[in-house]
Amino acid sequence: MELDLTETLSELIAIPSVNPMGRDVEGDEYFEYRVTDYLENLFERMGVAWQRQAVAPKRDNILARLDGHTPPEQGGAVLLFEAHQDTVPVEGMTIEPWTPTIKDGRIYGRGSCDIKGGMVAMLGALARLADNRPPEMPTIIMACTVNEEHGYTGATALTKLWTAPGNSIMPRRPDAAVVTEPTGLDIVVAHKGAVRWRCHTHGRATHSSQPHLGENAIYKMAKVLAAFERYATEHTATLARHPLCGVPTLSVGTIHGGISVNTVPDRCTIEIDRRILPGENGPEVYQQIIDYVTRHAGAAGVEHEKAYMMGSTLADTHNGPLADRLATVAQELLGRGKKVGVPYGTDASTISGAGVPSIVFGPGSIDQAHTADEWLPLDELKQASDALYEFARRGL
Repeated sequence: MELDLTETLSELIAIPSVNPMGRDVEGDEYFEYRVTDYLENLFERMGVAWQRQAVAPKRDNILARLDGHTPPEQGGAVLLFEAHQDTVPVEGMTIEPWTPTIKDGRIYGRGSCDIKGGMVAMLGALARLADNRPPEMPTIIMACTVNEEHGYTGATALTKLWTAPGNSIMPRRPDAAVVTEPTGLDIVVAHKGAVRWRCHTHGRATHSSQPHLGENAIYKMAKVLAAFERYATEHTATLARHPLCGVPTLSVGTIHGGISVNTVPDRCTIEIDRRILPGENGPEVYQQIIDYVTRHAGAAGVEHEKAYMMGSTLADTHNGPLADRLATVAQELLGRGKKVGVPYGTDASTISGAGVPSIVFGPGSIDQAHTADEWLPLDELKQASDALYEFARRGL
């Protein structure tokens, strides 16, 4: 079947699939299940085998399989296409998030850039491959996963289909993977990971008219924040760089404290995001930062929770030949397609960590991802789909 890329992307934008990002929320816009239902119907119309993999309530990965000329059971290669189904929340958007709007060669809406545009580029390539069945094509497994934006649990569950195999249309570990994200049609061969955790300061509550009888946890946190800021602005500059990903970074993203203005707060909480480089060890980095903060702010009344995210990196040590093949196709078709490193994380690190050479490629710019007026250039949507089709057509 011929897939209209713009129409398909418009339909997907109109289906909310918001990741609650760990919040206790309710509403029809949350979780990915409606997008999963849409994809199931689409794979049925394509005539390809498909499978749902339950990850959490209302959160299923969905996989489709298109056999190549030589099936993997007979020694043929397996290429994984992967895209995530979830989007970030929509608070603060200046456009209607689920009303796709086309203007000046762009399509606007939540998920247009991150990452339903990339998903549609892959779907378009898959539909063309299903129609044409090129003789050199490997078996294609297209996996659309859940919860990329807040923990990579969908990608982690996906890897279990070959690390702990059972009854699945995934026949074995793929030979290579292309993960889609907004890369501006460049090929990402390396990216950072993330360590995230919460830090609390504890005090003693009392009436604000007698603050000397209490201990203000927010004041205590101010000293802790000063230590984190010094680490972020001064210490990270002394650490090793990566030739493609640059320097490690640290950011404090949230702060909560107190119950009322007339009560001395007995607790304050912040959340920390430390981006790690390929070659760094997440648990070691986490402990080094805690030791640094302790030296500069003290440990009394300060509590660091165990890290709730230990996101791995994508290293450029095992994906060079794969990246070269896609770069050749992109440069021939599009006149672009550099091999680059990026500061953000993707599902590619999880898939690579399970033994599959992985790269990242897709339409759009990360500068438009998660924004208040998120958009995708429609010319890149078609260009990405054409490049993915040609890449798969030539085989592994």
